Amino acid sequence: MSSQYEFILVSRPHSGVVLITLNRPKVLNALSSPLFAELNKAMSDADQDPSVGAIVLTGSDRAFAAGGDIKEMKDADYNFLDNWSFVSKLHKPVIAAVSGLALGGGCELALMCDIILVSPTAKFGQPEINLGIIPGGGGSQRLAHAVGKSRAMEMVLTGRTISAEEAERWGMVSRIVTEAEGGVVKEAVTVAQVIASKGQLAVQAGKEAVNAAFDLTLSEGLRFERRTFHGLFATKDQKEGMTAFIEKRPPQWLNA
Repeated sequence: MSSQYEFILVSRPHSGVVLITLNRPKVLNALSSPLFAELNKAMSDADQDPSVGAIVLTGSDRAFAAGGDIKEMKDADYNFLDNWSFVSKLHKPVIAAVSGLALGGGCELALMCDIILVSPTAKFGQPEINLGIIPGGGGSQRLAHAVGKSRAMEMVLTGRTISAEEAERWGMVSRIVTEAEGGVVKEAVTVAQVIASKGQLAVQAGKEAVNAAFDLTLSEGLRFERRTFHGLFATKDQKEGMTAFIEKRPPQWLNA
């Protein structure tokens, strides 16, 4: 699956799961426009593939992504970030498996994912202030939602890097996965496998409902959740899921 790409690797580690690996090791997976063109294409293909239930995004042991490609950014115009947020628009869940550096655009890319699992070596930061700029790929906004105003402000204004332990304690990531537990990529694939075993309609509805909590007031979000909940009762998967529960057998999802 990866032969068509230069800057990423794409594989199927398990049925229903696509694994995408950023692959610019010489520059610590620095994010460039050509890399994002490939990443967005692979993500779009996986999102539209009915056999795929979840996507895992990872980098190398040294770096998930150490930031944007500064050589490209130095003389870029203001439109060059336009294709950086595609990951956040996917219907299917995306799990980030982060080891090593996730700085600047790398931190922003991780924050666009739905679930973040990290190794003990993971380090997050928004060091753009050291370049005379601020985060431009959603860092100031998603980081504030994830860790709160004061912590986000400190990271954005000082450029401070935080450890995996701090990120977990602050609620920025789901959890730390050690090598003794099999490693972060293996665990991310396992989580993706579990998600892919569920009905896709309910999974995508659940993702949409949780994301709505960041855009709506509580009362609006509760109404949105209730409408979505009721809507799923019109699906074949709801009938199958509840029938299978009563009959004490595994459900056979129709994704319809």
